[in-house]
Amino acid sequence: MPVTVVGSIAFDAVKTPFGEHERMLGGAAVHFALAASFFDVVRIVGPVGDDFGESELEVLRRREIDVSGIEHVPGGRTFFWRGEYGWDLNTRATLETQLGVFEQFEPKLSAAARSSDVVFLANIQPDLQLAVRAQCQETRFAALDSMNLWIEVARDSLIEAINAVDCLILNDAELRQLAGKPSLVGAAREVLSWGPPGRRAVVAKLGEYGAALITADDYFSIPAFPLETVVDPTGAGDSFAGGFVGYIAAQGGDKPLTPNVLRRAMAYGTAIASFNVQEFGTERVARLRMDEIDERVVDLQRMTAFSTS
Repeated sequence: MPVTVVGSIAFDAVKTPFGEHERMLGGAAVHFALAASFFDVVRIVGPVGDDFGESELEVLRRREIDVSGIEHVPGGRTFFWRGEYGWDLNTRATLETQLGVFEQFEPKLSAAARSSDVVFLANIQPDLQLAVRAQCQETRFAALDSMNLWIEVARDSLIEAINAVDCLILNDAELRQLAGKPSLVGAAREVLSWGPPGRRAVVAKLGEYGAALITADDYFSIPAFPLETVVDPTGAGDSFAGGFVGYIAAQGGDKPLTPNVLRRAMAYGTAIASFNVQEFGTERVARLRMDEIDERVVDLQRMTAFSTS
């Protein structure tokens, strides 16, 4: 099933204890699209400025991502973010943010983008997420990501947007903040209770500790893939979401989303995110192969299996 992703397309400048890179290709929609492209057709929607050129587009085209939904704003500058990580790579300091063309972003979806069976609403203003979701009447599965800023300043709109999708993906701190509950499971159950009974899942991103999947009658957690070296965690959450949603899209609209399908989607998201953090920006995922992903999924299955006897 084709996937449409709407969100930021950016340049990032990142410093970690392992190096420093200037003006790398980044943004939530880019990291998501690269990960999801291993499973199905991906249509990316977002704005860029005059500084975004053919070399950046080629990174996406090599993964056969449909870039026709990228809006070039003449005279504008592409969203730019600068951040720094210390030895605790779970936390980062934002040193500079230039919204550029993203500040006035009003998503314009083509007929093809609107007709996608699967839609991922990356971290943008909740009212924009609602507007996009309303345009996608043929969507069979929709997922949404957000952040603490929107929980603080646009909570009502965010809750409305959450209730319009099938899956919410947040980090654990954001989920607790949103629900006002200290327990991760309690917070997820609270969010599930807000919307229609058919909502499928809440996914909590746990950084270096993995991710958890909570549904109305199930709980599943998966550890992060063990790595000796982590270079740059920027985009790991969006790469995870791309793998998770992309795997679901690849199952086809006529198959039920069983607990096992969702669990396997978690494994594929985790595997791709583990490659993302091994190099700066999109470097590793851009040249990743499907056999490498499959091998890591098998390793995850082996590491998490045990016998009760």
